[in-house]
Amino acid sequence: MSNVSFTVNGKARALELDPRTTLLDALREHLHLTGTKKGCDHGQCGACTVIVAGRRINACLTLALMHEGDSITTIEGLGTPGNLHPMQAAFVKHDGYQCGYCTPGQICSAVAVLEEIAAGVPSHASADLTARPQATAAELRERMSGNICRCGAYSNILDAIAEVAGGKP
Repeated sequence: MSNVSFTVNGKARALELDPRTTLLDALREHLHLTGTKKGCDHGQCGACTVIVAGRRINACLTLALMHEGDSITTIEGLGTPGNLHPMQAAFVKHDGYQCGYCTPGQICSAVAVLEEIAAGVPSHASADLTARPQATAAELRERMSGNICRCGAYSNILDAIAEVAGGKP
């Protein structure tokens, strides 16, 4: 067993874990934060996306012990039922959630995508790597491509992200 300490949704947490425990399992099984979903458990669907130190990651592909001292935000840390994060509210407004299984990962990824764009981080869809990226449909689709929605709510998800970004892609 090994000890790990990190901040989850603004709260300091310390756990004693088997060193093989993924961050996803630490969040779900040890901290009982079940909003983050286990989809494929291979990093291919994005259902387990969380934000670690400002960057989105697949929690199923990383060990909890690798995040000593990190700040982790899950879907539970973005908003509450009475005070939704703007992205959560936009997903509701645009019906971007369908069955809801992928939604926590989609929302965490979308929040981080807009932070990436604001920070000027280019993507594979960026035509000019020296220009500041914009929240165009092509940029949003490329950046969200690691998050799969089996219900096919992609156009609604894109509309929700675009609303929060301040326009129509």
